[in-house]
Parts: sequence; structure tokens; C-alpha cells
Amino acid sequence: MPGVFQFAVAEVAGEAQRAHDLGLQAVLLFGIPEDKDELASSAYAKNGIVQQAVRAIKAQCPELVVITDVCLCEYMSHGHCGVTRMDGEHFHVLNDESVELLAKTALSHAAAGADLVAPSDMMDGRVGAIRETLDANGFDQTGIMSYAAKFASVFYGPFREAAENPPQVGDRRSYQMDSANAQEALREVALDIEEGADIVLVKPALPNLDILWRVHERFGKPTAVYHVSGEFAMTKAAVEKGVFDERAAVLEIMTSLKRAGADIIITYWAKELAAWTRP
Repeated sequence: MPGVFQFAVAEVAGEAQRAHDLGLQAVLLFGIPEDKDELASSAYAKNGIVQQAVRAIKAQCPELVVITDVCLCEYMSHGHCGVTRMDGEHFHVLNDESVELLAKTALSHAAAGADLVAPSDMMDGRVGAIRETLDANGFDQTGIMSYAAKFASVFYGPFREAAENPPQVGDRRSYQMDSANAQEALREVALDIEEGADIVLVKPALPNLDILWRVHERFGKPTAVYHVSGEFAMTKAAVEKGVFDERAAVLEIMTSLKRAGADIIITYWAKELAAWTRP
């Protein structure tokens, strides 16, 4: 992923300030801890990597909206998005146990100063549990941007390597959605809205423009889309081979996402786009 880097806590506030100075309204944080275990304990630690980053950014750039990814995969030694149990040679992801840890993680992010938390794990019922936990602890104004329609996809590969979290056993298809099943996506979005999601997100972007449009039109909620690492990487590869001009290609891609109904676009080209479209 050319031009994409991991940042230490000492560096992240300055990077966020530069993004804000370019006119960006928000950043989305993912954390890579020093230590991983089978209970993702670093995910909800008071001084976890994301919690430190949120406090640092808010101290330097309080106007910038800080959104935090709420998932367990980066913090789990096995790389899955939830608590697992082995049954012989087979593993199972335990939904309810995972939801409990996700709610703890979201609460710790809110306590650190996050404006929105973004559960990306696709466990059932996690939006409702997070909303209830936040409200019960005085964080009723902390928003939830739910990865409501997150499809199992080959396009996540570069991010998984960069975030050091590929699954050690099996894959994530048991809890991420089948890309052939549009009706399931719409049901998942409806459930997340019912549970209290403020923003719903579709991921990946380009393979799911039809889903993005249907979600935006049917539900009328603020709708986000994530143009993911594999989509970024293949465009970069084509640019490096001289297939097309990067700026023209990226502007065309982003325009298609906006046209399809995206109110919010998450992209690795955010800083470049801000510079390219500045009046």
C-alpha cells in the first residue's frame, strides 16, 4: 500500500493535525498493540494504543472528529474478530462472549474522547449492546457508525497484512456476509438501525455500488462506504504500470461512490483528494 504507514502515538496527533489543515473533517483509527492474547485485552485497556491516540489527537486538534474502529481482530492472537473455541480441528466464534468484549472496547474509546465508535466485527447484536453500554455510562452523545453491510472479500488482504491480523486458522466467512446475498445485507442494515446505529456503512465499495444505493434509498440514514485496501492497491499498481492517470482514476472512483449514495467516504486517498479538490 504505497504511501500508507503505521504511526506511533507520538506521531499520530501531528498527522491528524495535517489532515485537519487540509480540510478533512474526520479520521478513523485502527490500533496495533504490542501484545496480543485470546481475550483481546489490549483492545479495551485504559492505556491501549487507540485510547492513547484518541487522547493525543483530541489534545492537539479538538475540532477533528475522531472515529475508532471497534473490533478484536488486531488484538487477538488468532486474528479473528471474536472469542473462539476449538472443537477438535474446527473452531467456532462465540458471538455473545465477543459482543461483551466489543462493548467494553467501545466504552473505553468513548471514555478516551472518541466522537464515534465504529463496530466492524459483524457479530449479531453488538450495536444494541454498545448503545446500551455507552448510554448507561453517560456517553449517550457518542455516535455509532456500524459496519452494517460488510461482505467477506478478497479486497481486504493488504489491510490485514498491514494491520498484522490475518486469521491464523480458517477465515471470516462465518460472520462476514456472502457477497451474493443482497437481501441479507439489507436485513443486517435494518437490524443495526433498529439497535441504534447513527451511520451505516457498506464495505467493500466498488463491488457493492448496488447495495450502497439500495441502503441509502431505502433507509434514509447517513450512509458511509469504505473504499478498501485491495481496491486502493490495485489502482496504485495500475498507475505504476502506466495504465492510467492516478488523479483522474481516483476522482472517477470517488464520484461513483458519491453518485451511488455515499454521504461519507472512507479512503486511503483522503489527503490527496482534499488537496486535489481544494478551491
